[in-house]
Amino acid sequence: MMNDAFTEFAAKMRKGGLSDAAIRAFKHSYDNLIAGQTGLISESSIQPVTQLPRFEEITKGSINGSLLSQAVVVKLNGGLGTSMGLEKAKSLLRIKDELTFLDFIAKQILYLREQQGSQLRFLVMNSFSTSRDTLEFFKKYHELGEPRDLELMQNAVPKVDAKTLKPVSWPANVELEWCPPGHGDLYPSLLGSGWLDRLLANGVKYMFVSNSDNLGASLDLNLLSYFAGSNQPFLMEVCERTASDKKGGHLAQLNGKLLLRESAQCPEEDSTAFQDISKHRFFNTNNLWIRLDHLKALLDAQGGFIPLPIIKNSKTVDPRDKNSTKVFQLETAMGAAIECFDNAGAIVVPRTRFAPVKTTSDLLALRSDAYEVTPDWRLELSPVCQGIPPTIDLDAEYYKLVDQLDSKLIDGVPSLAQCRELTVRGPVLFNAKDIFKGKVTLVNKSTTPKPVPAGDYTNASKEL
Repeated sequence: MMNDAFTEFAAKMRKGGLSDAAIRAFKHSYDNLIAGQTGLISESSIQPVTQLPRFEEITKGSINGSLLSQAVVVKLNGGLGTSMGLEKAKSLLRIKDELTFLDFIAKQILYLREQQGSQLRFLVMNSFSTSRDTLEFFKKYHELGEPRDLELMQNAVPKVDAKTLKPVSWPANVELEWCPPGHGDLYPSLLGSGWLDRLLANGVKYMFVSNSDNLGASLDLNLLSYFAGSNQPFLMEVCERTASDKKGGHLAQLNGKLLLRESAQCPEEDSTAFQDISKHRFFNTNNLWIRLDHLKALLDAQGGFIPLPIIKNSKTVDPRDKNSTKVFQLETAMGAAIECFDNAGAIVVPRTRFAPVKTTSDLLALRSDAYEVTPDWRLELSPVCQGIPPTIDLDAEYYKLVDQLDSKLIDGVPSLAQCRELTVRGPVLFNAKDIFKGKVTLVNKSTTPKPVPAGDYTNASKEL
């Protein structure tokens, strides 16, 4: 039975054209909110994960075409990259050699199809914000198929009035009454759109999911073979945490089962332990392998939704108006499903499978020689980096936005393959003849952009 408050949410969601699957999933999150569940996971309640199978240890056997033909690649593509000043799909951002994220993804899929002689299936999970631009882009890759046939549409969910716990009302801009539900929405979107049943009916058993901004994450044939042979319902790719990953979600154990703890689920008093990379050694790359038949069985057993833990974000209904109505945005993480499947597993993969772009610092690294384009169209750390990406700290006042970074790279991108740390303070103009090695700090105390003289900078601190 629906409580009176949720009846209003359900009516609003149905009016908005959302599926029963989306409504059921949101009701689970809302019920947890009403029950007082914060989604917080205390340090005392979990145990660290100490040992996992590693990519280097798995059997590297041959892959036949029939196995690939039972697979689908899903790319999460709902983000706009607004934190970097973008107004279109983040995946349309130019990365390397004038190619965008979507160019690389399309070329990866087509390469696999050609090399294996198999019609590997491909879906892109768009939001209403990214759908139009993305589908228009894919017209240039007609070999992929009709763009509309490649789309899995992400849902939207109502924001919750923090005071009344009812759907928030904001007549000034009704679009602000809605928010994205996090990538845990993958599961109700698959079910509610009919894609899950269609894929199963076409003999597809294995789904590989990753973020569109992670160009290291292509469908690896060895991992597909390992996953198929393991008979596990769910497999998460994880990497060893480094200092640059300490604020991201990590893997843990609870009563012998794996779980994922995101930073938003960590009590403030446990933040030191959360960021202890020697204790919590592995982070979720958001590269997931899922058996679709097991997913269907779990959804059926749970009444049409997966009971994912909630992530409660406290916001204002208008993020630009801190005096507007306080709301809760209820989200879920798709990786959190690892605790919902029996016999779910994780595998440690090389850092080469994790090259996301969350900031302009990440973008600078990818554009530099620290990353190379592989024959199968992935971006991979240069061997010179010895598996560790450069740590880059750019002055947010001058580099936070993509156009700010672009204006500093008019004369080219510096060499960062041998750089371990780069710190920049003030507006600094780079060029292709700059070679940074070891730990380098550049300081411009004025507000006028100044160029870095061409040269080799090794463990140097230079004021311009």
